[in-house]
Amino acid sequence: MNGPGELSRRLAAHTPGLMCSRNRYAMLCPFVERQDGLYLLFEVRAATLRRQPGEVCFPGGRMETGESPEACALRETGEELHIAPEHIELWGRTDFIVDASNAWMQPVAGKILPEGLTELRPSWTEVEETFLVPLSFFREHAPHLYHYDLRPLPQIDFPYEEIGFPSGYAFRGGRVEVPIWQYNGHIIWGLTARIIRNILQITE
Repeated sequence: MNGPGELSRRLAAHTPGLMCSRNRYAMLCPFVERQDGLYLLFEVRAATLRRQPGEVCFPGGRMETGESPEACALRETGEELHIAPEHIELWGRTDFIVDASNAWMQPVAGKILPEGLTELRPSWTEVEETFLVPLSFFREHAPHLYHYDLRPLPQIDFPYEEIGFPSGYAFRGGRVEVPIWQYNGHIIWGLTARIIRNILQITE
């Protein structure tokens, strides 16, 4: 690894990702086609889950080693909804998202074919229910927008003098926008709502 040849080979073979990210996730944005247009299929997470119980989401999860976002999205959809990969027509990736914990998340859009809809069977250990929302609803109704701040809080013994700022350093914070839609008693918000809004921006 000391020579320039080995270093250049490793850099050339490296696939860029999110620096310092430990976790990579992918999710399927499942479209369903009906006579009156396109719908999005959502899950409600089971109330017994440790993380985010009862929240509305898309099928997805953590990518396994060497797995592509598409393969992960299909695998997770199969595990959560029992829809076979061959009954999903993948359309492409939307913009990826990085959350406050530096997790990298890649949504993948695709259409559930009629065969997939007939075999849809939620895994009740993970999914409480599923429901459909017309894509036109999101186009015709803007979400309510809220925000929260991300504020850096260095540990109390941070070495300001050592880095040349004995009076402290103005670390940059951030701001996260939280869109919220309500549809027939369901609250669609946060990451899921941001993905929907990105789809609308890409396809408008």
